[in-house]
Amino acid sequence: MCRHFAQWVVCLAIALSASALQPLGLAGADETPAERQKNLIAVLESPDSPPQDKAIACKQLARFANGQAAPALAALLTNEQLAAWARIALEAIPDPAADDALRTAAAQLEGRLLVGVITSIGLRRDPQAVEILSQKLAGSDEEVAAAAAVALGRISDGAATGVLTQFLKGPAMASATPKVRSAVAEGCILCAEQCERSGDVATAMGIFDAVCAADVPRQRVLEATRGALLARKADGVAGLLDLLRSEDRERFELGLRVARELPGREATDTLVAELERMEPERQALLMLALMDRSDRPPVSLLAQAAERGSKLVRITAIQAMRQQGDVSCVPVLLSAVVDADADIAAAAVDAIQELPGADVNADLAARLTKATGPSRRSLIEVAGWRGIAAAVPDLLKAADDTDASIRAAAYKSLGETIDFARLSWLIERTVRAKNADELTTIGDALKAASGRMPDRDACAAKLSAMLSQAPTPAKCRLLEALGAVGGARALGVIVEASQSADAAVQSAAAQQLGDWMTPDAAPALLKMAQSATDDRLKVRALRGYLRVARQFVVPDDERLAMYEAAMAAAVRDEERQLALEVLIRIPSAKTLAEATKRLREPVLRDAAAGAAVAIAGKLLADDPKAVAESMQKVIDSGVEDPVKTRATQLRDQARAKAQ
Repeated sequence: MCRHFAQWVVCLAIALSASALQPLGLAGADETPAERQKNLIAVLESPDSPPQDKAIACKQLARFANGQAAPALAALLTNEQLAAWARIALEAIPDPAADDALRTAAAQLEGRLLVGVITSIGLRRDPQAVEILSQKLAGSDEEVAAAAAVALGRISDGAATGVLTQFLKGPAMASATPKVRSAVAEGCILCAEQCERSGDVATAMGIFDAVCAADVPRQRVLEATRGALLARKADGVAGLLDLLRSEDRERFELGLRVARELPGREATDTLVAELERMEPERQALLMLALMDRSDRPPVSLLAQAAERGSKLVRITAIQAMRQQGDVSCVPVLLSAVVDADADIAAAAVDAIQELPGADVNADLAARLTKATGPSRRSLIEVAGWRGIAAAVPDLLKAADDTDASIRAAAYKSLGETIDFARLSWLIERTVRAKNADELTTIGDALKAASGRMPDRDACAAKLSAMLSQAPTPAKCRLLEALGAVGGARALGVIVEASQSADAAVQSAAAQQLGDWMTPDAAPALLKMAQSATDDRLKVRALRGYLRVARQFVVPDDERLAMYEAAMAAAVRDEERQLALEVLIRIPSAKTLAEATKRLREPVLRDAAAGAAVAIAGKLLADDPKAVAESMQKVIDSGVEDPVKTRATQLRDQARAKAQ
């Protein structure tokens, strides 16, 4: 059986990967559907067609075939490799001929092939198959019997329901294997659900109750319990409460599911009342279930829980507000944001940032205008978290507050809310900062705001216009803001600053160039690495240059030139070691030779060996001779494991390929 399954998997993989290959006889752009079907049937019937072509033909027939294809597909139902493909097509054909083919096969097949056919019959819900399925249900093959039980459940007509319910209550059930008992219960539940959909609620409840009373796996009992409660609607509330009060974890979890599903206002009101009687953990879970109901209780339920519940309940209620709250939750969340319990405060911060509702921001902005005392700072922070543009006028006022903590909060929020028209105000405040602490606060806000501006060049122009007026510390913060802006204009300003005679400004510019997110900063970094008088600045610039060479997409010849320039500019062995990593990005005989050459320099040996091994692994298939020679040099250099072991493996593989 394992061998046949493996063959089927291989056939499946071939068919899926080959579906676009259009084998001979499977395609024809000008064919009519009838002609196409005829050609595909010919492929199925031909003894010369390989299995993968037949699998593809089945796949294509599933899209448009009619009853004429059924005989050819039916012939494949005995084929271990192709039966599943044939069944896929038969399941899709909207013609009684497909049902006839599957019933005929069911009377003839055994084992897994029969299980597959029975499954297809169930998917097609063929009422004419009830008799043969009832025979298979009574058979000795448990796999076949289980498949038959589920198929009867999918058919779910009166005859199928009668067969399953009789089996469930009859003597055969007692002697059936656990697998068959489980499948019979599953089939009965499917029948009961169909009865309920059809309006025969009494029969549905009877079947659900019978499954609950039967000797079937616990999971089936739970499924039937759910069905019985939902079928009873309002009359199922008492049973739902039994589940929610159960000490059994699975029954309680089922109760939570039913609490989400059982319709009716009576159920909602009863569940709300039940909340007060529960321990905190269960109360929190039921509260979430209530808020998932289609007729969920008012959001005030969450607000009350967030104010009065246990810690767990409060946090759960606050977290639920993130998706299900509204503007009425604002007062509760603002209070919780400053709660003495850090966990509650953190949950409130997250919730108020995401609280839904178009009117929430307007409400918060209105509150900020009138706020005094501790709540004012909270509202200032919330305005920044939510990016409330309407709050900017009040934030500008708060930036001049006598309370330093209010000023700091206001500037931080302005970084997230101020628009381009008011950006000059923030730039001027940066330039005129009175001390280092104030400059840090305002500079951080300016950097955040600059990074948000939609017109990068216009923002860069505003920032650069103030550079000449700014004292050195403020210049450095303006350069940081330009780095956040990005773009060609900002880069040009930073490059110019990198040549400043002011060491602090030059250093700040080098920092921005080193962190630049596009490779066009490389020339300026190299120039600084070559010409800076401060060795620390040289090192910083060269490391930024190497970051560009290692991490960004640049042409191979340009990357190699960058490596050579970095090697020439390096004043320390640490940067030369970093430069060797650049070679790994451009594997070639030339870069392998360069890495190998550096093995002779003791301080670079280990880095060179690592680079050579990495390059050799990429060249093994194309240039085994060069790989073998270079790896021998790595081994002879005295490098230690694990590099030596990898070099030995590559050398041996290369020698074998070269022979």
